[in-house]
Amino acid sequence: MPEQLWPIGASSLLGCFDGRTTLASGRTDTHINLGSVFMMDQTPRFFFFDLGNVLLHFDHMRACRQIGRLVGRDAGQVWDAIFVSGLQQRYERGEVTSGQFYEMLCKAFGTRPDYDALQIASSAMFDVNAPAVSIIANLHSAGHRLGILSNTCEAHWRYVTDGRFAVLHDFFQVHVLSYEVKCAKPDREIYEEAGRLACEEPSAIFFADDKAENVKGARSLGWDAVQFTGASRLAQDLLQRGVKFNY
Repeated sequence: MPEQLWPIGASSLLGCFDGRTTLASGRTDTHINLGSVFMMDQTPRFFFFDLGNVLLHFDHMRACRQIGRLVGRDAGQVWDAIFVSGLQQRYERGEVTSGQFYEMLCKAFGTRPDYDALQIASSAMFDVNAPAVSIIANLHSAGHRLGILSNTCEAHWRYVTDGRFAVLHDFFQVHVLSYEVKCAKPDREIYEEAGRLACEEPSAIFFADDKAENVKGARSLGWDAVQFTGASRLAQDLLQRGVKFNY
């Protein structure tokens, strides 16, 4: 039997309400795979979206090639130093600062490239996901409250918010970034912090993420979470929940 992801319990209101919780519920049908289908009994009031591969496409190997040209190594060696070593994960969790990240790479490669050049080389790997951003723009125009919930690091966030992708500032009221809150999806703590900032009960929060484990983590707290596979599917997910927007 597939793993059950249907939320069957109530979560706390995280300090934003008076103690009443709306339970997530739905009809059980023997023809429905509850491991992949998730329905809510209310229209969401807050919408969180992942950053990478939802709002923006990214390519880690592009970054590795760019760093490699700075330090005189091939992309595979850079990949090992950053990702296989766990350094990037520590950076995204706020366990390592940008300065420490730079020093660790200098030590690993035996060279000291320009600090700013290395920051850019490690971050210039993003492209806008135009169909998804079009949906976000329409949600914003319809007056919905939006947030970003992302496992990211300081260098990447600074790069994407320095004017290159205005949507990240213009359309989102809440930014929950792993390196700032010092925990990462699918840890329970990051969803709790996001819920506190959204000031909504869990069952009123919609969340789209491309990774199944992050969707599962959100659902375990009672969020209405879906796995992002494309803009068309996202639009269907929203419309099925009664969300009003121009699409």
